[in-house]
Amino acid sequence: MARLKLATVWLGGCSGCHMSFLDLDEWLIDLAAQVDLVFSPFVDTKEYPQGVDVVLVEGAIANEEHLQMIHTVRERSQILVSFGDCAVTGNVTALRNPLGSAEPVLQHCYIEAVDIHGQIPHEPGIVPTLLNRVIPVHTIVKVDVYLPGCPPSATQIKAVLAPLLRGEKPHLEGREFIKFG
Repeated sequence: MARLKLATVWLGGCSGCHMSFLDLDEWLIDLAAQVDLVFSPFVDTKEYPQGVDVVLVEGAIANEEHLQMIHTVRERSQILVSFGDCAVTGNVTALRNPLGSAEPVLQHCYIEAVDIHGQIPHEPGIVPTLLNRVIPVHTIVKVDVYLPGCPPSATQIKAVLAPLLRGEKPHLEGREFIKFG
């Protein structure tokens, strides 16, 4: 049997979902025997590969780089898991949305909240262009599995990955598996 290609992606979020992934502890050894981790903040891969079987996408879409990345991820992945509350709903990352467009956020962070020499960075590559609203993953691309939680527990993550490894669709029900926060 061919090994599955697993990827994880970190968009606009705190990396808590990835830290929870590491809480799989000994099960990570079993997982490593069944998958090749082909893209992740845990590995030094610069370009998202073709032919990914399963991807866990952490975080909301907050800037132009995220928008481009989520399209690439969806195009090159068979099963996309919206991984954590930020990916599922926008959650904490979307707290800037009531401020309106991105401009007031940049103004506050780079001009009003600094002590000296406040300026908004304009050099390409320093700060990715912010979207006017932070949006959850499913508003841009098709999501196959939703895994809520802030962050989802290792038990929840395993409840999604274990069936996927067997070629089955995860069946999450009950407070333990579908709660937010």
